Amino acid sequence: MLMFLPGPVLGALMSFLVIANTVLWSMPVYAVIGLKLLAPTRSLRDRASRLIAALAQGWGQSCAWLSDFAFDIRWEVHLPEGLRRDAQYLVCANHQTWNDILVLLKAFGRRAPFFRFFLKQQLIWVPILGPVWWGLDYPFMKRYGREVIEKNPALRGRDMETTRKACEKYERIPVSILNFLEGTRFTPAKREQQKSPYRHLLRPKSGGFAFALGAMGERLSSLLDVTIVYPEGAKSFWDFLAGRVQRVIVDVRSLRIPSEFFHGSYDTDPEFRRRVNAWVADLWAEKDQRIEQLLAQAGR
Repeated sequence: MLMFLPGPVLGALMSFLVIANTVLWSMPVYAVIGLKLLAPTRSLRDRASRLIAALAQGWGQSCAWLSDFAFDIRWEVHLPEGLRRDAQYLVCANHQTWNDILVLLKAFGRRAPFFRFFLKQQLIWVPILGPVWWGLDYPFMKRYGREVIEKNPALRGRDMETTRKACEKYERIPVSILNFLEGTRFTPAKREQQKSPYRHLLRPKSGGFAFALGAMGERLSSLLDVTIVYPEGAKSFWDFLAGRVQRVIVDVRSLRIPSEFFHGSYDTDPEFRRRVNAWVADLWAEKDQRIEQLLAQAGR
């Protein structure tokens, strides 16, 4: 435990250790990426992808070990029975802080496949991590505004095509596709701006969720609905590194995805879009109530 250190000192030390740990794990990942680029068959590329994912999971576990070593965080993690490392899951979670990623890595460990999630195209240029994300087959999305699409209708549906191509790469490998349905981190100000009907959540965006369902289809084992709660309130990544996060609750439930959602066009079929939106709205209303229950149980 390093909690005896002053917060700024602990934060600086942990920043160095996290960066050093990331650089250390990225070196073997880069080597495997080179092998993946040279692999003459899809089978060999799939094996390389599995190895890269295993290395990334090792990085995640070592980050979790560092947090356990340095901090005195009280973890309450509730996972469903029967999680498999060889399965394919769609994972949705509420989003409050960058700490959510480390929280998910800590909560799931090696009980499920390593997470993939959608990234803005510009992030491929992030030093060290950009090539790693590429090697992990993360979908890099190029967002187009409404005005741009109106001027060039051919761009409509480009995100769906990107999603479909990315998910084709997951066809024969275990994967957990993570989607923060709110699209951004929750704050009370954003909630008021959106006029969100939920107390603890922003309005969910169902488009990416529907695209992933359509692209992955019935290969998906289930939907893992993750609720993350910080009883003392969500804090920044710096606060996490400085040891100011005291308690974290992660509640996960496994849900069956309605088979009708595997077939349909969210972009062009208004009735299909209405059904998906209604199902996600019900899911979000239940999550909002669950957050309220967990906060009450935690004494907040």
